[in-house]
Amino acid sequence: MCGCNILEHHTANDFDILSPSSSELNLLDKDKIREYLQKINPDLIVHTAGLVAGIQFNIKHPVSALVDNAYIGLNLISIAKELGVPKFLNLASSCMYPRFGENPLRETEILKGELEPTNEGYALAKILSTRLCEYISKEVSELEYKTLIPCNLFGRHDTFSLEFSHMIPAAIQKLHDAKLRKDENVEIWGDGHTRREFMSASDLADLVFYCVENFETMPQNLNAGLGHDYSINEYYKIAAEVVGFQGTFTHDLSKPAGMKQKLVDVSLLRKFGWEHNLSLERGLVEAYHFYKHDLDRYGSKVKVKDAFLASGE
Repeated sequence: MCGCNILEHHTANDFDILSPSSSELNLLDKDKIREYLQKINPDLIVHTAGLVAGIQFNIKHPVSALVDNAYIGLNLISIAKELGVPKFLNLASSCMYPRFGENPLRETEILKGELEPTNEGYALAKILSTRLCEYISKEVSELEYKTLIPCNLFGRHDTFSLEFSHMIPAAIQKLHDAKLRKDENVEIWGDGHTRREFMSASDLADLVFYCVENFETMPQNLNAGLGHDYSINEYYKIAAEVVGFQGTFTHDLSKPAGMKQKLVDVSLLRKFGWEHNLSLERGLVEAYHFYKHDLDRYGSKVKVKDAFLASGE
């Protein structure tokens, strides 16, 4: 999702971008990475690759969530350092923050407390990559390896699957299916009071290019978010209006709901000079349009996402 939105951004035409698929470049194979990077000699790597899915996948497959993502990140970053790639932009996740951390969550809170158990493996992998970038930047002065820490994302090219999706694409699919079946209600996991911050992936793409163009002044670790959140119930209500579902909602209190709140602090982001553009409603309209009209072209299989490598002109 992140890589595709980056490639679709209007600024992408200003760069010579290489975006190998996982079949073209296996990021679990260090030798293949070394061979590829030696061949293309990039000025900058934007690391969006990973095995990414929702809460059900993370609970059922914690080994893959930890091991695959850890190797993907460590392999790519360490080989980039070995070959002297001068700039590296690592995309991490706000799940790295402590489950009981004080909101809004600041960049300095990483490893300051217990992680949320439902996505601990994925969070540990992202922490490894984030810390490695910090260490490299400190150890090798001529290399700038930095990390963006996005809040939850949604949008075009998302994975729509009740088993593997994050909350918003799962909600869109459930509401769409319920509308077609003329169901009277849709089930929400938990009581719906859990609060989440979701940003459009197209906004994240805009931020990625802003970071690329202002890399020297970008902080070492930088949150990417909106500065406000909504409850799960509110997300479902707004998504229902977009989809056209007119029924009611029930709550399954036996299902996990994750952290009660996960709102990132955007103070450094505002100081850096960037702010999101897309409203939640507009973002949901775009995501639903993709689901209805474009999904058959891209499919919904969970897979190792494509790496995104950029060589600036």
